[in-house]
Amino acid sequence: MKYSLILLLIIAACGDKTVIDEGSHAQIVAMETPSISGGEPNLFAAEDGSVFLSWLEYVNDTTFSFQYATLNESNWSAPKSIATGTDWFVNWADFPSLVAYKGIKPALATHRLEMSAEGTYDYDVRISQSTDGGLEWTEPFTVHTDGVPAEHGFVSMIPLSEDRMFATWLDGRNTKTGAASSEGHDHGHGAGPMSLRAATFDKSGNLFDEVELDSRVCDCCQTSAAQLDDGVIVAYRNRTEDEIRDIAVVRKEGDTWMDPVIVYPDQWKFPACPVNGPVVRSYGSTIAVSWFAMNDTIPEVKVAFSEDGGRSFKAPFRIDNGNPLGRVDLVFISEQEVLASWVERTEDHAAILAIKLTPEGPKGEDFVVTQTSPSRGSGFPRMIKAGDKVIVAWTHVDETTKVKSAMIHI
Repeated sequence: MKYSLILLLIIAACGDKTVIDEGSHAQIVAMETPSISGGEPNLFAAEDGSVFLSWLEYVNDTTFSFQYATLNESNWSAPKSIATGTDWFVNWADFPSLVAYKGIKPALATHRLEMSAEGTYDYDVRISQSTDGGLEWTEPFTVHTDGVPAEHGFVSMIPLSEDRMFATWLDGRNTKTGAASSEGHDHGHGAGPMSLRAATFDKSGNLFDEVELDSRVCDCCQTSAAQLDDGVIVAYRNRTEDEIRDIAVVRKEGDTWMDPVIVYPDQWKFPACPVNGPVVRSYGSTIAVSWFAMNDTIPEVKVAFSEDGGRSFKAPFRIDNGNPLGRVDLVFISEQEVLASWVERTEDHAAILAIKLTPEGPKGEDFVVTQTSPSRGSGFPRMIKAGDKVIVAWTHVDETTKVKSAMIHI
């Protein structure tokens, strides 16, 4: 599964032209993206077929505008502003999101991170919603109820119904207990561990069912969530007292949360946060999880499938080319087929790669979506399925940092 350097150079120079990778038969079309100077993109496909691109536009060094655009066939609409702020916590790995409730002409919910105190990592998850298609947005509310000035972030939201939204996040309320310590991370946390929590809310901002899902998790890796036929599944990076940081999932069946399950025992011992979370996606009872880990000193990107709703997982497939940075994403393109993406180092830069897989293994060769930067500023590329195409968005780092996107015909 070796990508073509020639193809990489063509894509880097092609501008808005179409690129066809003969090995994978993928056709990649660059899209005009309405970002002038921004980053931290996210994508969401609503039940009614609407596709949303959201991102942060950099107004100046201290001011950010949370914006979004909608997909019109193969083009993005003009950007619309959700909110502008000067007291937000903005981070390359912990990015805002826009999601839609289920139903026709659904209501919209967004999350962003706002500072709650003077500490560097004292910030809250703030939810703002719109019931009129984004014309007006509600005053934000906080999804967690602890009131502790601590780190709250790495949020995943998924719609459950026309009036219920599920949210899960990393919650630092317990990190402010005990004597101050920075052991195991650089966030200056207290003695208590980071926890994983979840709750639901409705279009009126009412909160329900806040619950702790795991009392000890990795401090700054992304979470991911997907809906099941009978509940919800959340993927995250676990953290043992011995600093093993393997990927776990926790499932809700009906009204009951099950015990966490390790997807695969990588046994990666790492006394710091790798800032590289997993992605979980579902299609009926078929579940796929993608993640980054280290095997001794060798970085790896893996994908594992479950065909029983996440109760158990098959042995994973390794999909990288030997020097991945991680930053994974995953999308189902049919009932038994996914497209997985990740960032891989090249000789002088990095590339966003993708490959099709089934529960039986890779299907075809991997291919290059685009050249990118290995720096933190390039962030985490995101993908979403839109009809018979996959949309990918990423942060392009150059003289001007901005969001770019492309359409993949596969």
